[in-house]
Amino acid sequence: MAEISAGMVKELREMTGLGMMECKKALTETGGDLQKAEELLRIKSGAKASKAAGRTAAEGVIGAHLAPGGRVATLLEINCETDFVARNEDFLAFSGRLAKLVAAENPPDVDTLSKLVLDGELVETLRERLVQKIGENIAIRRFYRAETQAKLALYVHGVRIGVIVEFEGPDEVGKDVAMHISFARPRYLSKADVPAEALVRERDILAARAQESGKPAEIIARMVEGGIAKFSAEMTLLGQAFIKDDKQTVEKMLAARKARVVSYKYYVVGEGIERKSSDFAAEVRAQAAGAAR
Repeated sequence: MAEISAGMVKELREMTGLGMMECKKALTETGGDLQKAEELLRIKSGAKASKAAGRTAAEGVIGAHLAPGGRVATLLEINCETDFVARNEDFLAFSGRLAKLVAAENPPDVDTLSKLVLDGELVETLRERLVQKIGENIAIRRFYRAETQAKLALYVHGVRIGVIVEFEGPDEVGKDVAMHISFARPRYLSKADVPAEALVRERDILAARAQESGKPAEIIARMVEGGIAKFSAEMTLLGQAFIKDDKQTVEKMLAARKARVVSYKYYVVGEGIERKSSDFAAEVRAQAAGAAR
């Protein structure tokens, strides 16, 4: 059997990014053949990724990139199982590299992104290797790419909220609006964008509440219309009170600075993912029972 030197292990680690013991074991199994050892680890990392894929990945980060020139920007959500891994340097670096790749290649969906080449290897291969190294399920969930002839502002709050704003006007306006969106999370840009069915539903709720007051019909009508106006303002970016000056709306702030928001997009990590609850004590008891058998 060939002797497995520290240099061989080091080289395989640099090739795969995996742990020392895993690399040494792979070299031992392949008789010191570096190429076969790398192939073996790829096979094993793929198997491990498949096994981990059934576990809920609701933590993670928002990768973001604003291309030089400020005309292309991307947001990308990549998930893991724990917030501990979300702080891992390799995980964070991977999210940033993917966001930059989306900006450059403009793939139509996650499946296509996974088949792109990044630094000489398929994105999916790199993802599986990261699963093998970290030991958690890692999933590229979604991405958004904006391209415009206007201006783009990019803002990331921590690593969990990312915002892109397409706008016209002074550069600082874009940043201010992006920060506002990360805090207020408006669902729509303007009142015109609020779906009619949402207004009908809210109007029915307000009318039912107002009827219980016993007030005259004309007063109830004014109460309902006032409630609808408040609802629309709270739901829309332009109608919300500006976080830096709550005496004016975002719409008025933009008008004062001769600026306009064309569109925006924001991602919040884990939004919409159903998190599985677990009974830790029950899991421990189950494991103990299994060990006793």
